[in-house]
Amino acid sequence: MNSVLKEKANKVKLFITDVDGVLTDGRIILGNNGEELKFFHVHDGKGIQLAHEAGIKTAIITGRESKLVERRAEELSIKEVHQNIKDKIKVFNNVLDKYNVIEEEVAYIGDDVNDLDILERVGLSFTPANGVKKVKEVVDYITTKEGGQGAVREAIELILEYQDE
Repeated sequence: MNSVLKEKANKVKLFITDVDGVLTDGRIILGNNGEELKFFHVHDGKGIQLAHEAGIKTAIITGRESKLVERRAEELSIKEVHQNIKDKIKVFNNVLDKYNVIEEEVAYIGDDVNDLDILERVGLSFTPANGVKKVKEVVDYITTKEGGQGAVREAIELILEYQDE
């Protein structure tokens, strides 16, 4: 057991995730008629559900915008969804204020440099196994799973495991 991770995980009240490369595998399929497809993994959905059952609030902050993200968030009962965000840290601060939590009570999973500002401020930070090198250098935990392949579930299960001990 990692005592530092346990201490950080025990404080988590809010779990925030990026989408592309985290909840999805990062691929964006564009059809001839303008349709967009993304791959989501059911394990991640169950992880979000487990977080909710444990009383952990969830949120999405993503730089892209897609109706698919709205639909998936609705399926998973994620009420806090912020899309097309260029200044993620501003939205992050607003979400913290809304839920009356401090940075140390937040876990965040992101995979790319646009997530660094948040990853460096939260209490517990994650990146999928295929996150970029700069992100891997600053996070608390690199999941064994890749984005869109259960990385979110793995992160949430780690939090819940440490909170249950």
